[in-house]
Amino acid sequence: MKSIRVISGCIGLLGMLCVGITGSSYQAFGDVVVSSSPSPVNTGSAVQLSAQDQAQSWINNLSTLQAKFQQIAPDGQRSTGTVWIKRPGRIRFEYNKPSELLLVANDGKMVFHDSEVGQTTTIPLDQSPLGLLLKPKLSFSGDVSVTNFMPPNNGLFQITMVRTASPSDGSLTLIFNQNPMMLKAWRVVDAQGKVTMVDLYDLQPGVSVSNKLFKMDFGDNE
Repeated sequence: MKSIRVISGCIGLLGMLCVGITGSSYQAFGDVVVSSSPSPVNTGSAVQLSAQDQAQSWINNLSTLQAKFQQIAPDGQRSTGTVWIKRPGRIRFEYNKPSELLLVANDGKMVFHDSEVGQTTTIPLDQSPLGLLLKPKLSFSGDVSVTNFMPPNNGLFQITMVRTASPSDGSLTLIFNQNPMMLKAWRVVDAQGKVTMVDLYDLQPGVSVSNKLFKMDFGDNE
């Protein structure tokens, strides 16, 4: 059962079906507290536009990132590991032992691999909410729509977005530290409304990240 619960969290990151989340409407993880039902403010406010500009610039200037993560699956189970990002289009989640789980995005697809049971799940990157973070150039307009914004509170602000043409695919909420500007966490809500949370720490933007990390030829050594 433990393996199944962790798998559900990974599938949540892919934007697919997960088991339901229970408890309070606020989920706390690490030093970040994220509302699972953020209250929108007036779209186009000066505060919102300034924050969106900062977030958009930070993401589009990001080439690589390595960080530790803590994930909370839709059933509340926590797992940890290391994530590498190489924009555009590439990300790798490597879960700490004893987990045998691995998630890799490259070549326009996201692949979740469980070497313990020999199971691999693949979806197109452009059908996963997390794929928005990996776009070559992210803009909070046009093909991406901002659906919620939470202004700075304790130094953090949140931006929730969907694909304009397919909002039912799910949403991605990015949580930023404002000073210094840094991505701190994200929340993925899938098409069924199930929530997966990821908290980042020990972030190292701009580090050297090998292309080998994003190979998808999963073998016995994965």
